[in-house]
Amino acid sequence: MDYRSAGVDIDKGDRVVQRIKDLMGQAGARIGHFGGAVPFPVGRWKEPLVVTSIDGVGTKVMVAAAVGRHEVSGRDMVHHSINDIACCGAEPIAFMDYIAMGSLDEDVAVGAIEGVVKACQYWDVPLVGGETAEMPGVYKPGEYDLVGAVVGVVERSEFIDGRGVAAGDVLLGFPSTGLHTNGFSLARRVLADAGVKYDAVLPELGRSVGETLLDEHRCYLGEIRELKRRCRVKGLAHITGGGLPGNVARVIPEGLQAEFAWGSWQEPPIFALLRRLGDIPEPEMQRTFNLGVGMVAVLDPVTAEAIMSDFPDELESPFRMGFVKGG
Repeated sequence: MDYRSAGVDIDKGDRVVQRIKDLMGQAGARIGHFGGAVPFPVGRWKEPLVVTSIDGVGTKVMVAAAVGRHEVSGRDMVHHSINDIACCGAEPIAFMDYIAMGSLDEDVAVGAIEGVVKACQYWDVPLVGGETAEMPGVYKPGEYDLVGAVVGVVERSEFIDGRGVAAGDVLLGFPSTGLHTNGFSLARRVLADAGVKYDAVLPELGRSVGETLLDEHRCYLGEIRELKRRCRVKGLAHITGGGLPGNVARVIPEGLQAEFAWGSWQEPPIFALLRRLGDIPEPEMQRTFNLGVGMVAVLDPVTAEAIMSDFPDELESPFRMGFVKGG
């Protein structure tokens, strides 16, 4: 009896690591030690706070696996993680990944991590390490899980947590591409019950269901940097599990509440499709999906108007979608 006959192939794992190093070029040289190291930019901040976050892309990996687009999972994991710390005003300085499956499939693992590498390169975030786990008996054949951890830094005086939010402040929304990485368990169940396959091309979508579901989880780091450059941002909410009500509430102080102008912005058509096929009640839609809003910024009214009237064309344009009221 040996480790391979028990379901774990160390040689295969070593090959995956080498292929990842090759993808990263010179940056891959630092992969493989017992811990990842990155220079801390001490001269940039006077009183720095380290901001960390860890998350995955949920059951979107099952859609990616079914369609054969594993790089989507890696890309979205990086974008999701960066958004989370950017909501605090932090700049990402390091990223790490974790992929696990029952029996290691080299092409699947490398495909997923290739998405991580490309996203990290695009946003200039060092990928300093990771873990590839082969766990027979834990995951079924063809299944895998992907998790990412990000480290960022923000000046203490610029940390964004919603403490300055007041009644009358405006909620500005930034559009999502679709589901991003939340609500996929419900979406998959609705489509399966309705007999809709991922390769089905539906008129309301104009393309296949699988392609639509795998639209990227948009990264809003550029938009947030522009907001921070232009004004004092009172609060930022990344719209993930819990939808608009659950996530915006996290940056609204006690005694206040967010009032949304539901229906005042354009939803990607995938939401109308799921609503119809699953006969999903509106409250359930609102707390499960982002419904077309991936990031919400809380600003004072004057600033909000200035931002909406003059925002760079190369970035996603914000729109007014509600306000803060007492209650």
